[in-house]
Amino acid sequence: MRLNKFVAHCGICSRREAAQLVKEGQIKVNDKVETNPAYEVQFKDKIFYQNKRISPQENKVYILLNKPKNYITTLKDEKSRHTVMDLLENKISERVYPVGRLDRNSTGLLLMTNDGELAQKLSHPSFKIQKIYHVGLDKNLQTKDLEKIRDGITLDDGKIEVDSIDYVEGKKDEVGIEIHSGKNRVIRRLFESLSYEVKKLDRVYYAGLTKKSIPRGKFRHLTKQEIITLKHFLK
Repeated sequence: MRLNKFVAHCGICSRREAAQLVKEGQIKVNDKVETNPAYEVQFKDKIFYQNKRISPQENKVYILLNKPKNYITTLKDEKSRHTVMDLLENKISERVYPVGRLDRNSTGLLLMTNDGELAQKLSHPSFKIQKIYHVGLDKNLQTKDLEKIRDGITLDDGKIEVDSIDYVEGKKDEVGIEIHSGKNRVIRRLFESLSYEVKKLDRVYYAGLTKKSIPRGKFRHLTKQEIITLKHFLK
């Protein structure tokens, strides 16, 4: 969203007046004066007017999406590839953002919201949000490698510890893995370090939520009770 539009949505003034406020240097983005009304406000940006943080006056929306393959977890893509926003286009009126990410070839649960405070907490490693993935490999996972993962494996950016891992229904090339690390491509890198290629990566559980009754590529709004439970996890 453009900065002048953001300011206007905060109920301070019209969009034209908001553009003038920006040009006059009365709006700060992350404690720095921003004089370009066309500045694209990012999800984690903090906007200030008269030294007070402002935010759009809109209903908080919480959406659970079952992401398909070949969709990018971003608002827009310079290469014109499909993004998760395409799956919501013309279906909701509010502007929402993905919480965290799933890479292009991964599928499964993705939470989307306009509640910036909740999104920041869910993304912060201190809250240790529980995530469970169904992983399909290019070959059988040897028992010794399964135990290595259980014990923790050190990658370039530190040691990765999983909460649990086991074979799925006795299939040695499929595993269920529970993890709270939010590091980039962590599961793919974990298996690559042991010379396995991840052929399928599906997030089936996220912060107490499951994708039950949500077909691939579809979404639903969280219930009031789910929102209460989600916020309870983050206290």
